[in-house]
Amino acid sequence: MKPEVLLIFLTRFPECTQMLAGITQYQRSQELWSVFLDDEARAERDPAWLRSRRWKGVISRHTTPVLAKTCATLDIPLVDLNDCPRFPGVPKIRPDNVTIGHLGAEHFLERGFTHFGFCGFSGQGWAEERRDGFLEALRLAGQDAAVLEVDYPGELTPAWDARQTARLVQWVQHLPKPAAVMACNDLRAIQLVRAAQTTGLLVPEEIAVLGANNGVARCELVYPPLSSVAANPFQSGLRAAEWLAQLMAGHPLARDDERIDPVGVVTRLSTDILAISDKHVAVALSFIREHACRGITVDEVVTHTFVSRSLLEMKFRRVLGRSPQAEIRRTQMAKIRQLLVETDLPLKQIAEVTGFEHTEYLSVVFKRFAGISPGEYRKRSRSGR
Repeated sequence: MKPEVLLIFLTRFPECTQMLAGITQYQRSQELWSVFLDDEARAERDPAWLRSRRWKGVISRHTTPVLAKTCATLDIPLVDLNDCPRFPGVPKIRPDNVTIGHLGAEHFLERGFTHFGFCGFSGQGWAEERRDGFLEALRLAGQDAAVLEVDYPGELTPAWDARQTARLVQWVQHLPKPAAVMACNDLRAIQLVRAAQTTGLLVPEEIAVLGANNGVARCELVYPPLSSVAANPFQSGLRAAEWLAQLMAGHPLARDDERIDPVGVVTRLSTDILAISDKHVAVALSFIREHACRGITVDEVVTHTFVSRSLLEMKFRRVLGRSPQAEIRRTQMAKIRQLLVETDLPLKQIAEVTGFEHTEYLSVVFKRFAGISPGEYRKRSRSGR
C-alpha cells in the first residue's frame, strides 16, 4: 500500500498550481505515494483535521506554527514552501528573492535607464530581499533608486487598493523621467501602472514598470501587459517532492534551506522599450504599441504625433536605429510570437488580430523576421517549454 501524503495548497494562487505540477512530475516518474490535496488549507489551522489520517509526509505552501507543531508532535516529515521565516527544524524551499531583484535591475540597465524606483512592502522578508537585490545590482552599476514601501495589509480589499493607487500617484509624479520602476510583486506593479496612467504618464515610454512572480492572468489583464520576473515554482515543487521522499525514507537532507533561482524576466509591453527622453518618439511608440495590431500606417502615426514624417523618421533612426514602419512590424511580430506560444489559435485568426489581411503575407513577413515559419516557431517553442 502506498504511503499517504498530504499536500496543502490554495489552488487559487497561480504559483500553487505550478508547484503542484512539479510534484506531479516527480510522482509520475516515481509512483511513490497516495496523495490528498487540501486545497482549502484546513490542516494549517486545525490539528484535529491533520490527525484524522495517518499521514506519512506533508508538503505545504501555507505553513503555520500550528501545522509545524502538530507535524513535529506526530513525527510527520514536513517540507515548507512558504516564502516566510523558517520554522525551527522544518526544511524550507523558497525563491531566491535577492536574485529576482538583481534580474529586475539588470533588465532596466540593459535598456539604458538612469532613473529608477522600487515599490514594496515593509516588514515582509521576501519583499525586502527583492528590494535589496534590486538596489545592490543598481549600486554595482553606479546607480541608485527611489524607494516607496507600505505596510502589507494581510487581507487585500478594493478600498486598500484604491488608497495605494492614490498614494502612488503622488510618488510617480516626482520621479525624474523616463523612469524604470520595479515592484515587489505583480499586484504592486499593477497599482503602479494605474497610478502612472491616472497622472497621464505613458507606460512604458515615460515610466517602465516591472512586476515579479509572473502570474500570467494578472499580468495580461492590465494594459499595457505587465513584464514580470518569473520565479520557478515548478522547480520548487519538484525539489520539495524529492526532499520529502528522502525524509520519508529516513535519509537526512544535505541542507534544509534552499533558494530556487528564478527563470528570468518575461518581457511584455510595460518594459518593452529603451529609455527615451524625446517626447515625439515616446508618443509615437505609445501609439504604435496600442494600435499596431490593427494594421496602422506610418501616416497615422505622424498625424498622432503632430510632426512631419521626415522629422519623425529622423528622430526614430537617431533614437532607436530603425524606422517607424520597422517598429510597427516589430510590435506585430512580438504579438504573433506570443500568440503562437501561449494560444492554440489558428494562423488565420492570428493574422486577423495582428493586422494582416492574408495569412500568406503574415507567414512571409514572420519568416523574414524570425528565420522560420510560424508553424515551426510554435513547434520549437512548445517543445522547449
